[in-house]
Amino acid sequence: MPEFRYKGINVAGKPIQGILFSPDIKTVKAKIRDVVKTKGVRIDSIDKKNAYLYKVRRGTEKPIFGEQKAFSENEVQNALVKMGYRVFYVRKKLLNFNFKVPTKDLVLFIRISADLLKEKFPYDEILTLVGQDTENKRLREALLDIQKDLKAGNEGQIVYGKHADVFGRFTSHMLAVASTSGNMAEIYESTAKFLERDQEFKSNIRSVMVMPVVVMGAMFIAMGFYVMYIFPQMTEMLIKHNIDIPPMTKFTLDLSHFLQNYWWGVLMLTVGPILFLLSWIKTEKGRYFFDQNIIGVPVIGSLLQKTSIEIFCRVFYSLYSTSGENVTAIRIAAESCRNNFIEKQINNSVIPRMLKDGRSFVECLARTNCFTVTAVRRLKSGEESGTLRETARQMANYYENENKHKMSHLLDTINVLVSVVITLLIVALTLVSSEIGFVSPPSPLSH
Repeated sequence: MPEFRYKGINVAGKPIQGILFSPDIKTVKAKIRDVVKTKGVRIDSIDKKNAYLYKVRRGTEKPIFGEQKAFSENEVQNALVKMGYRVFYVRKKLLNFNFKVPTKDLVLFIRISADLLKEKFPYDEILTLVGQDTENKRLREALLDIQKDLKAGNEGQIVYGKHADVFGRFTSHMLAVASTSGNMAEIYESTAKFLERDQEFKSNIRSVMVMPVVVMGAMFIAMGFYVMYIFPQMTEMLIKHNIDIPPMTKFTLDLSHFLQNYWWGVLMLTVGPILFLLSWIKTEKGRYFFDQNIIGVPVIGSLLQKTSIEIFCRVFYSLYSTSGENVTAIRIAAESCRNNFIEKQINNSVIPRMLKDGRSFVECLARTNCFTVTAVRRLKSGEESGTLRETARQMANYYENENKHKMSHLLDTINVLVSVVITLLIVALTLVSSEIGFVSPPSPLSH
């Protein structure tokens, strides 16, 4: 996560500075405004840590090219000079892309860590081994930075929190909890399980929603090209010889002329609403509205809802068993469930009722109607018997198995429907094309 440094003067006139980790400068300024209001300090500057490229040489040795992160160019230059180097140049790295670390790399790191922790392997050596072997540069830098901060005695929440953009909020929180607990292997195992299910969930969503759309889109593009360009050339002979055009051929030819003349309007009416809907869903209100109503969609809505419940229960089980902070466990589990509506209901309705009215978690959850009746009943039974943690795990495993079977059935159904649609389109093209074959020019004797 980007690192920012602020400098200023406190009420006593002494210089102060601090470090903040935030995704953007806007969030940093908001945090600093809170600092100014509460402590009455004056902030003079805010600097972001950037990557700088340099070229140096010591004595008659070969020049060395390197890269260093710092808050300013002068910091890098002064540090190199103090080390005895002659500096040729230090300049800011213009193209510094931070690509997302693939989930498979994160799962591999956590899985290996869990296995080695079970073998009583020192965590410091695990970070060294995985950091040296991983091919992902960003993950390698994060692991080495974590190793350095842990050796310096920094708090786990700060150490892993600064890399939340690499690991994700839930994963970084779990690793921070593991660093101060006595059962690191169990926590790493639970975290790896969550990431694997999360990756599987994304893959299934792509299979259910994206691939059929891509296939159908490609099919309609091919159909449009055939109708607009290829088919008119096939029918030119009929028009040239004043032959009566059959009905299906005439309809297709009229459609071709319409698409050629108004293709831009058809494109706007088809692609425009889709782009608008996708951009609107990315907004806070759009995402909330979409997640709230997608639950009511037959088949796919129930599947997505139960997947969110599965993720919630799995994360809640992992955090509830280690953190001791039930509200924190509920909040992070809600943020991890990948449904904005369920997240808002839990964070803005369930938790406030728990804290204000002193009611139980499941009782408040039942009033939101965002969980299935089965899930609420099982969780309520676990809460009353004092086995809420174990019940959450059971519900996660139950919905995992159910969702796998339903997802497999849904994929088969969608593939059949796509095949049927493609077959119907091919049959339609075949009928139109064959109709032309039965047309013959008038006999010269008839004139």
